[in-house]
Amino acid sequence: MTRPAVFIAGTDTGIGKTHAACALLHALRQAGRDAAGMKPVASGCIETPDGLRNDDALALQAAGPAGLAYAAINPVSLREPLSPHLAAARDGVTITLPPLTRAFEALGAAHTTVVVEGVGGWMVPLAPGLLASELVQAWRLPVIMVVGLRLGCINHALLSARAILADGCELLGWIGNRIDPAMDAVDDNLATLRALLPAPCLGVLAHGVAPDRAAAQLAGALGAMG
Repeated sequence: MTRPAVFIAGTDTGIGKTHAACALLHALRQAGRDAAGMKPVASGCIETPDGLRNDDALALQAAGPAGLAYAAINPVSLREPLSPHLAAARDGVTITLPPLTRAFEALGAAHTTVVVEGVGGWMVPLAPGLLASELVQAWRLPVIMVVGLRLGCINHALLSARAILADGCELLGWIGNRIDPAMDAVDDNLATLRALLPAPCLGVLAHGVAPDRAAAQLAGALGAMG
């Protein structure tokens, strides 16, 4: 079955969700799919002449179709590099689900595949009473989990996978990302993750490889998405 959209979840913040999402976008587009990226909520944005801009959302924009407006990719942009509910409070912004859903549906209507990148980890609060995971539930998205390969990643990955499944979401698989090139026993850690995680490994991204070249390492993710 061809998946019209997928959610890229992370085991933590700073583990390479954007890198994996951009590599997946390149892989999809190289395979002939009209794929676009989305970062529904981004904190840590900078002021530019064109408005608030976030590096992760800009990377998704660069990896996607030419001419796609920034606002279509990142409908909620927040200044402070904080948890979204805190950054939104400082900006006087209230994050609610309906506007995000409208933005997601608009992208889905214009493109055959949407790669939605989360913010932080699975259970990051966006607003009082609204967790990032609730976007996935509301939009019924399958999940690809990015595991940042560093000390502690096994525990983080197993807890995240358990939470994703407990929330009733589909875990298509996981991508390992070599964020620490000096990590000890990386092959042993990968073998442990393959043995213990309840979903297949869809690829392992090497350290320091640009997303367009890293796309070749995601054949498993393409297969899972159909």
